[in-house]
Amino acid sequence: MVVGDYAIDLDTIVIGSGPGGYVAAVHAAELGQKVAVIERYDALGGVCLNVGCIPSKAMIQVSHDYLTAQNSADEGVSVAKVALDFDKVQAFRQSVVDRMSNGVAYLFKKNKIDVIHGTAFMKSDHSLRVINDDSAQTYTFKNLIIATGSHPIEIPGFKFDKQVIDSTGLLSLPTLPKELIVIGGGYIGSELAAAYANFGTHVTILEGTNSILNAYEPDMVKIIEKRFKAKGIDIITNAMAKSASQTDNDVTVSYEVNGEVKTVTADYVAVAVGRKPNTDDLGLNIAGVEVDERGLIKVDGQGRTNLPHIYAIGDIVAGAALAHKASYEGNVAAEAIAGQSSIVDYRAMPAVCYVDPEIATTGLTAAQAKEQGLDVKTAKFPFSANGRAVSMQATEGFVRLVFTADEERIVGAQIIGNNASDMISELTLAIEAGSTVEDIALTIHPHPSLSEAVMDAADVGLGYPTNI
Repeated sequence: MVVGDYAIDLDTIVIGSGPGGYVAAVHAAELGQKVAVIERYDALGGVCLNVGCIPSKAMIQVSHDYLTAQNSADEGVSVAKVALDFDKVQAFRQSVVDRMSNGVAYLFKKNKIDVIHGTAFMKSDHSLRVINDDSAQTYTFKNLIIATGSHPIEIPGFKFDKQVIDSTGLLSLPTLPKELIVIGGGYIGSELAAAYANFGTHVTILEGTNSILNAYEPDMVKIIEKRFKAKGIDIITNAMAKSASQTDNDVTVSYEVNGEVKTVTADYVAVAVGRKPNTDDLGLNIAGVEVDERGLIKVDGQGRTNLPHIYAIGDIVAGAALAHKASYEGNVAAEAIAGQSSIVDYRAMPAVCYVDPEIATTGLTAAQAKEQGLDVKTAKFPFSANGRAVSMQATEGFVRLVFTADEERIVGAQIIGNNASDMISELTLAIEAGSTVEDIALTIHPHPSLSEAVMDAADVGLGYPTNI
């Protein structure tokens, strides 16, 4: 095949095998394209599967199980001794990662997708070079999907080394620390802070703003702050981290609060202040791909860059850095290459923070809806009035619906409580389908279940709060 001045080696190349890249590759193959994936690491699955979403959730689950075992006496379950084997915790975490990574490899084999290991660098708009330890090879392509993801931000005074670690390092510590400092109280920092606190580590969170989890609404954050304090987590807000001083055994962090410099010492300090797109070292300028001032690749509604045969998805384009967003965009890009008219539609983008209890959101908050000129109302139902939650001793939290005042059409929802990550999908579908509060109220929910709180919130919105 010849395109312009190039003899084409490959039909569609995907750079990166994370949740965006591997989904794009599989779907492109399903649509009849000959696909190759370039992956710089030995293991497939990207950051999310290997050192992010999956291993962190495995560790969080173990920490919950450990905490539950310690506090089961009220339910009549007596455990003589609850012991934590951190080596086995880490072995379990890795086993989960290996199983999922092998699953991606199986999907590639099933769909006849070639894997090229190495680092990709653009040579032109139709060619790239892949470099590994001892060789380099140039490939030409008809279509390209860039799905290179992101990496943790390193802040001044905190070079990643020894006791100064990023989220990846925090997931793979060789021993359980007695003291841990987490810089950044966003969802990554808060999730892992809670997990280690469950294991018995004393955690200090240094947050630069006036609240942890400041992307969420105050009444939700208040519940998490209360739970964190019960776990013994020290939360220091409006704290600007200045520097880290290491010894062979610990690290001392200097930070400033209200003009006063203070210090705190721990076994490790984990920096979790955000992530940066992996676009600097791809040679995008050589190919002519346009990038904005933040390093994000500019794309249209199908993920297409300014070059019509090159696409970009996931953390390297605008929008939330979420694995499921990347997968969704990967499907759209694969379909666009196949000539379909698919287009991204972010009407309802669910997001979950796996703290305790979980926080899950979708669509708009009331404030966001009003900013868009919508006249909205809210309806809220507490889990303290839900029978299943009471039986689980999980009564903290609530379900809140955001809906238009005229048509009562649902435009957003927030859930804080056990299994919020599973419950949010119903409300995401409701928003996508244009459902009303009455549609939810008339949908029969199983009893007893946590999901009944969604129906009960709809009853509140209709003015018939049966169960409160």
